[in-house]
Amino acid sequence: METSNTPAGAPPDNNLVWAILCTVLCCLPLGIVAIIKSTKVKELWLQGDHAGAQKAADDAKKYSIWGAAIGLIFVVIYFILMAVGVAAGGF
Repeated sequence: METSNTPAGAPPDNNLVWAILCTVLCCLPLGIVAIIKSTKVKELWLQGDHAGAQKAADDAKKYSIWGAAIGLIFVVIYFILMAVGVAAGGF
């Protein structure tokens, strides 16, 4: 009797799109980590490691959010510094 090692159902969302957007637009280091985590989701799922696949998907989302937040913070700081520079007559 041959058994299938493929788990039933679909794997969790790997958040690859968010990881790529984070890498390109926000924070390169965290975006790369998010891409690596997101690419492991399907592999872990097919191996039957449902908990590992879900954790990898959650980690990819977490790193993407952190990268986006850090990128946004840097943009806000940049505009504040530019406004202070212009107000001080430096430009």
